[in-house]
Amino acid sequence: MSLIGWPTPDPVVPSEAHPVLAGAAKAASAAFRRARAEFTRARLAETGRTGADGTASMRLDLLVEAAIAEVAEEHRVNLLSEEIGFVDRGSATTLVADPVDGTANAAAGVPLSAFAGTLAVDGAPVEALTCWLDTGRCWHAVAGRPTGYRTTGRRELDGAAVSLLRPHERNAEPWWRISRRAGRIRILSTSCLEAALVAEGSTDAFLDAGSDTHRIVDLAAALVMLPASGGVVLDLHGRALEIDPDLHRRWSGVVAATPELGEELLTAALG
Repeated sequence: MSLIGWPTPDPVVPSEAHPVLAGAAKAASAAFRRARAEFTRARLAETGRTGADGTASMRLDLLVEAAIAEVAEEHRVNLLSEEIGFVDRGSATTLVADPVDGTANAAAGVPLSAFAGTLAVDGAPVEALTCWLDTGRCWHAVAGRPTGYRTTGRRELDGAAVSLLRPHERNAEPWWRISRRAGRIRILSTSCLEAALVAEGSTDAFLDAGSDTHRIVDLAAALVMLPASGGVVLDLHGRALEIDPDLHRRWSGVVAATPELGEELLTAALG
């Protein structure tokens, strides 16, 4: 299989972003670009080890994560990332990273993947940066401060534009309950990017309809971004969303434009 030929632009990182987040995003983008220039699609998708989250690590994941780990080491902050797990440097600050969210898309050449980084201080998420790797577009948010973008403000599920994780046999019924009521369904296979699109008002909601697929690295940036833009992040079963070094923990995350829409999604999915 061939190389992925088109160039990847540098991320457009806001000047006010924390140096750790800015450095991690730039390192991730550069490593992503190098990997796709050097390796074929098949080799980018090769798996040779199991990550800290218990799933297979693709070559692309490992190459991008290694670049992010160097940034965390340079700044002497802890790192929580899906392949390497938790690297404890005794700091109050932890960089929570999803190096390539949507790796299967990226390795195949589908231009829907993202880097997502969140700074947590004493376990509380305080700042987030999500970068769309194929375009360089970035979303930045700081806890307690409004963003320059807003959600759609939609409150009702009926007729809403909803992104969903793909259905599994174990959650087919709630998946179809949501999809029958929504006005539009999208499956982009990149949770961090889909959450950012809810935050900026491009779509109304994104959720895992009960398959318990999300790890905290998939949702950490949304925990900062959505409250800052008028939205909400919930778990389908009411579990607290916590920055936890144990990447085997899973959630069915619900990202919605408003608390009212979030509650409707919970009700519809639970039947």
